Amino acid sequence: MKERMSRALVPVISRLPSLARLRDAVAHYGAHGGARFDARPARARDYDLVRHETHLRNRAQVERYLPDILGRALARIWIDPGFRDRFSADPVGTLASYDVYLPDTIEIEFVTEGTSRPQVVVYERPVRGLPRKRLLYLQLILTAAR
Repeated sequence: MKERMSRALVPVISRLPSLARLRDAVAHYGAHGGARFDARPARARDYDLVRHETHLRNRAQVERYLPDILGRALARIWIDPGFRDRFSADPVGTLASYDVYLPDTIEIEFVTEGTSRPQVVVYERPVRGLPRKRLLYLQLILTAAR
């Protein structure tokens, strides 16, 4: 079946999958002994921050994997006001609700005041009472080239 594409800078398929096709897929998979199946359409899964439950256990893992995860979160913040509100109120809790678990020593701040673009700053506080150290700073920057 030929999908119609828009003439936008980033082409978008103009039709969403039908609910009947989705129900058929769920019924088929369940009938064949599927233990775990994500019934959401592929586009809905594309907004997930990670594909599998992710436990970052130390600073090295946070520095290696968290920038990609937070990059996806920042991109989603631009298009999903509900996600933006949840993330701004509780960044660590929002990540946990999307199966990303951080060490207790990691703190995240979502900064919107005094800047034209949202920023995410990740801090480490190894011991309570000591000053925290900035590990990461992320800001989504959009550029276009010709």
